[in-house]
Amino acid sequence: MPFRGTLKTVALINANVSSDITDDMVEIARQSARRRMEIVGLTAPFGARLITCAAELDEAARAVLALAPEIRADGVIVSAFGDPAAEALGRGLNRPVVGIAEASMRAAARGGRRFAVVTTTPGLARRISERAVQLGLGAFCIDPLTTQGDAAALMRSPNDLTRCLRELAVRAVDDFGAQAVIVGGGPLGRVARNLRDTLSVPVIEPIPEAVCYIGQALGVRSFP
Repeated sequence: MPFRGTLKTVALINANVSSDITDDMVEIARQSARRRMEIVGLTAPFGARLITCAAELDEAARAVLALAPEIRADGVIVSAFGDPAAEALGRGLNRPVVGIAEASMRAAARGGRRFAVVTTTPGLARRISERAVQLGLGAFCIDPLTTQGDAAALMRSPNDLTRCLRELAVRAVDDFGAQAVIVGGGPLGRVARNLRDTLSVPVIEPIPEAVCYIGQALGVRSFP
């Protein structure tokens, strides 16, 4: 991975095998980094095309760790909601590593806010709740709200995807008292941006929050 002078390099790991999703997530991260860091993408060498259940998340953790010998970056973002192997990778590399679930949950809970995760993967709802508990944020996390049916098919229809996630977000706020909403998933990054101006509470975008988290950890100026 190339370095340019003192510019910090961050590896964004896509924990599924879809290189087009890697490219999309890297572009979102680069927009957030605004040339303050260099973002490079890595794609899982094996696993699912879309992580939708606990077994696929566990396999993604193995795939993330398999990439460790290739990583020469100053910091790492594990861009899969559930943060597969993020802590283990950080210990092995001895450098800052954050998963997008951790970064977004910490941002959502700031100031003691109750937050909800809306996402397309009902098979990961329990693991998402467990992740909040692991981070010490279980008291702030409302049970995830998820779409039903084939997540991959829904993602192929951006308008339907946005509509379904917005309906869940409105329900989280109106029925469950969420004070912030996370759109849970790296591949859903652009939907999070689309929803940002349509809700009465903050919409947390996981990839930009992870970029901010890593920027702070690396001492990059201009990150709040």
